[in-house]
Amino acid sequence: MSLSKTSSVTPSAHHADQENHVTTAAWTPQRTTRLVQKLDLHIIPYMSLIYLLSFLDRANIGNARLDNLESDLGLRGLQYNDCLAILFPFYIASEIPSNLMLKKVRPSRWLCFIMVCWSIVMISQGFVKSYAGLMATRALLGVFEGGLFPGAAFYITTWYCRDEVGLRLAMFFSAATLAGAFGGMLARGIAEMKGVGGLPAWAWIFILEGLLTLVVSAVAPWMIHDCPETARFLTEEEKVEVKRRIAADHGRFSQEFDMKYVWQALKDWKIYVHTGINLSTVTPLYSISLFLPTIIRNMGYTANSAQLMSVPPYVIACVFTLLASWVGDRYKQRAALIIPFQLIALAGFAMLITTDAPGVQYTGTVFAAIGIFSQLPLSLAWNAGNIRGSLKRATGIAMQVMGGNCGGVIAAYVYQAADMPRFLKGHGILIGFISLSIVLTLGMTIWCRRENARQDSIQAPTPTGLQDSRLETDRVLWFRYQV
Repeated sequence: MSLSKTSSVTPSAHHADQENHVTTAAWTPQRTTRLVQKLDLHIIPYMSLIYLLSFLDRANIGNARLDNLESDLGLRGLQYNDCLAILFPFYIASEIPSNLMLKKVRPSRWLCFIMVCWSIVMISQGFVKSYAGLMATRALLGVFEGGLFPGAAFYITTWYCRDEVGLRLAMFFSAATLAGAFGGMLARGIAEMKGVGGLPAWAWIFILEGLLTLVVSAVAPWMIHDCPETARFLTEEEKVEVKRRIAADHGRFSQEFDMKYVWQALKDWKIYVHTGINLSTVTPLYSISLFLPTIIRNMGYTANSAQLMSVPPYVIACVFTLLASWVGDRYKQRAALIIPFQLIALAGFAMLITTDAPGVQYTGTVFAAIGIFSQLPLSLAWNAGNIRGSLKRATGIAMQVMGGNCGGVIAAYVYQAADMPRFLKGHGILIGFISLSIVLTLGMTIWCRRENARQDSIQAPTPTGLQDSRLETDRVLWFRYQV
């Protein structure tokens, strides 16, 4: 799914530059805006839909818990937490291999394959009868779902320029917030199916949501466009322009599949800092996603009320997520927006830990959701925009998401039954993670600004001509880091 064919600079490069100049001149800002809107219409909605279903299938166990999942399966002690945690090691292990497969196999085929597999696992989860059965299905769910988020995030970066990626990742990621809202409403309705077919309500949550994913996966081969060269919705002129924009924006780095770029990513310390930021963000995110209905119920509300009251925090967070990334793309800012949202999340958990007033606590969950969800697509866009080269970027995004999902293992044990109803220990742990993310974000911001200033002082020339596959992606001085 390379965006352009690999070639080295030849004597004909000057002629190619002249052709590029003519092509660029023909594309006015108005035409370019219409082209980007066309990409938005054909790329983002379906990717957002499948991520909504993925997040819903992963987090709906929190809703199932309120419909007697634990008592029906005889779960004791930390066994429920074990069932949450088991998903993530398998989820993490599959992320980098899946992104490498995405580079070797058509995205439409690979993403369709993993969707079908996880939907079958989700349906099967509705028929488990024991702790062991639930553990097995959650592990398999991790295996097949692990490739979606990093794969889709990388896929989106292959269609858009760096300054456009943030909003598109936010559109995609906002599906997670909608999944939280939709999951609460759906679970409340499915609760009325208790006893249908001899199955409890929690079983129908898994079965119906798994069937929904299976139906959506059936059209994936036609809804996922592999690359600009084969996109049926683009004219030939538009295909050329999409490829030209991406090549110009990414500095004409190599798009070839060479394992040396994987090793470059694995040795790049900057990606590990972004991974730490992601870990410190995803741990609170999964904690809220998996336990929000339980937290609200322990404020004194009924199970059915808690299901419905889990909806508003997600809806409000969705609005802020889209708004923040739109501002980030428009003003070419990432860290300057991430830090304020980290502070909002910090305020939300402070409200949860310092009072037992239900109204204040519920407001704290809204603040926490806004702060957590809004910063994640900004963080992903920041990292992706600073990684040079297609394969290195695919690997680096997978590393960031993989490290972040280690937070899912931690999140599974943050809120324990022994700490009910206030969960003071859990809230305190998450305050610590958010504080760590602030420190790492500030450090990365300072380094990027200093490095850009150093490179400006060198005044290295900007490259011209065709893409050169010989460019060493870590050894160029004309690249500038996004901040």
